[in-house]
Amino acid sequence: MAVQGSSDVLVDELYETTYRLRQFVEARLREKGASVARLRALRMLARARQSLRMRELSEMAGIAARTATSIVDSLERDGLVERIPHPQDRRALLVRLTEEGLRCHREAEEIDRLALAEATAGLDEDDRAHLRALLARIRAHTHD
Repeated sequence: MAVQGSSDVLVDELYETTYRLRQFVEARLREKGASVARLRALRMLARARQSLRMRELSEMAGIAARTATSIVDSLERDGLVERIPHPQDRRALLVRLTEEGLRCHREAEEIDRLALAEATAGLDEDDRAHLRALLARIRAHTHD
């Protein structure tokens, strides 16, 4: 049973499940020196297929600008990203993946995929489809 943090036990269980999934994946990534936050930043840069401003990266990843800066600082120290001058705005910098960053991204994505497959192994295709449909109904009632 999830810890009660809201007025609805279902919502508490959704939060608890999400939290546990993140911790499960985080533990797998940590074994290889990665993290969910770092994977998310690498994923956004890889999907963009171009250099991004820090603001763009923070918006795409759904994190605060300060958090994005901290993550990029760490990724840069590890040689996974680099900051480069913006070609049209001399005051701005762009962030892009290095070759090592691309390799690290692919490895972390595979760890993520395997961990999530393990975590959801008890669900068959019908279970997955049903759960996705239920979650979509919740999202439909909470859109802006």
